[in-house]
Parts: sequence; C-alpha cells; structure tokens
Amino acid sequence: MSITISDQAFNELISQEKADNLQYPDPDDLLDVMYNFPKLLGDGYSREIQLRPGLELAIADLRLGERMVIEDSETERSLHYHFHFSGRHSDKYSSVSSGQYIFHGSGLTPQIKVECYHEQPFLEIEITVQPEFLYSFAGDSEGQLPKQLQHLIKPCDEYYYRSGTATLPMPRIAQQILHCSYRGIAKRLYLEGKVLELMGILIAQEVEILDYASNLQPLQPDVRDRIHHAKEIILQRLDNPPSLNELARQVGLNECTLKRGFRSCFGTTVFGYLRNYKLEQARQMLDAGEMKITEIAYAMGYTSRSPFAAAFRKQFGMNPKEYQKLRKNSV
Repeated sequence: MSITISDQAFNELISQEKADNLQYPDPDDLLDVMYNFPKLLGDGYSREIQLRPGLELAIADLRLGERMVIEDSETERSLHYHFHFSGRHSDKYSSVSSGQYIFHGSGLTPQIKVECYHEQPFLEIEITVQPEFLYSFAGDSEGQLPKQLQHLIKPCDEYYYRSGTATLPMPRIAQQILHCSYRGIAKRLYLEGKVLELMGILIAQEVEILDYASNLQPLQPDVRDRIHHAKEIILQRLDNPPSLNELARQVGLNECTLKRGFRSCFGTTVFGYLRNYKLEQARQMLDAGEMKITEIAYAMGYTSRSPFAAAFRKQFGMNPKEYQKLRKNSV
C-alpha cells in the first residue's frame, strides 16, 4: 500500500506542522528550528538551520507509515547535497539509499515522481546552497565560476545532478554534523565549517570529473549497462568477490574499460566500491546492536577485529567501539 501526494500538498502539511509546533532545540539560536513530521505520513522530525544567507543545513530523522510517492512539479531549485545514513528513495533519474548521496546544481527540476520507501527509517542530512553564495567564492576578479563548474548554475535549464556511494571522508563529516554538541555561535561556526568541508569535496570532485571526462570518450549506453551489471555481481558475491579479470569476462568487457567505467559511474575503483559497501553494511549492523564487533568483522570478511577497526576508522573517522557508544548515547 502507498500514499501518493503532490509536492504542493506535501509542503502545505509541512507548513502546517511548522505553524502548530515549531521548536527551538538551541535556545541561543533562533535560526535553528525543529518541527514534527506530519502524522498523516509517519513519525519523526526535521531540523533546519540557516547558517547564513544562502546556506542552509537540514537534518531529518523519520519513519514513513507507508511507501510514499511525491509528485513533483517543475520547480526552480538551488544547489543541493543530500546524504543518507539510512532510508531509500528513487525517481526516474537516480536512486539513493544508506551510505549514498545526491548532488545537483541549480535550475529547473522536471516533473517527476519520487518514491520514498518505508522499510527503513530515514536519517539524512541536506545542504542547500544559493548560487549567490557559491559565486562569493569565485576566484577571478569578475566573480565568475571556473569553466568546470559553470554547469552547476543553470537558472533556466534542467538542473545537473549526480549520485553515488559516499567517498571518504563524507560519512565522517556527516557523522560530525549529526552529533554536534555545541550551542549558539560555537555550533554555527562548527557546522558551517563542516558544511563547507563537504562542499569543498564535492566541488573538487566536479573539477576532477570534468577534467577526466574531457580526456576520455563518454561511455556508450551498452558499456554503462555492463558496468552496472558488474556492480550487481560483486554485491551478490560479497563473501567471495570475483577477480577483476573474471568480473570483466562475465560482463563482456576488458579490464581497462571495466576500471575506467566503474570510476566514471561510481567515482571509485571496483574494490573501493566493494569495501565502502561492506563497511556501510557493518555500520548498519552496529546500529542494530544484535552482533558483537568481532562477529561483524568476520561477517564482513576480515580475519580479525583489528584490521576491521582500522578500515572502519578510516571510513567513518572513529573505531567501531566509539561509533557504537556514540549511537547509544544519541538514542
């Protein structure tokens, strides 16, 4: 069973919640507000922090009562970064779930249906950036963005987007945002620094992607389909992943094309993607609290707890024990 709702009706429900029950989690910051998710749709809350004009951070922690389909109309939107700790939604252009992100430029979003699934609770952070704020960082005397970034600002055209599995150190920074314990000015300075750190990573990726693409022929649709098939194969064989040679043979590509295509589609190597996926699964197991850390390490293919802890720290900025304690204290 599912609920279908227009974006206008959804926004009206949100506005009503804000009008009825607006809260201030930080009494020293009136630009930090929280409100309940509409009971008609589920449970939980959303928190919005305007860090400065043109830069806003939002945190959502909620569970849908049913699968929800939001019918989005054509809308002009700002730059946006959206990271999922848990929960899943998709549309005709992209899909994002635990440990993944979407980054898009400003411009017109087309009329689409966004499907939000209710099997997992949603825990996510969102960053919204107005074009004027990005322009304030432009390096030339005329305030123009570098050529590699001009595709991010399209006020009258369909917006640019990309999605993928979060790369280091995105999850660590997102965790630091989520668990910020400061208040007032200290909180605002800390969160703005973390938000700009994330944006710096994303902008650096854009420049790298454009520079890389300019020296390569774009992937043909058939090759892109084979790359996605390769991803599905390694996810089905987490316990015994194929070698690069075997994987390339299974999807009908040579190793060079497989490696180039995987980086083009997912922003990392084949085994980098596999490592990130397994560590994200381990993080979710820690959240569930049903297995010991050593058991999770073995389940993820590590020979002992020590190398697992080192890989987890590198990915998330803290070892499994620290993460487990932090999550327990935040519940």
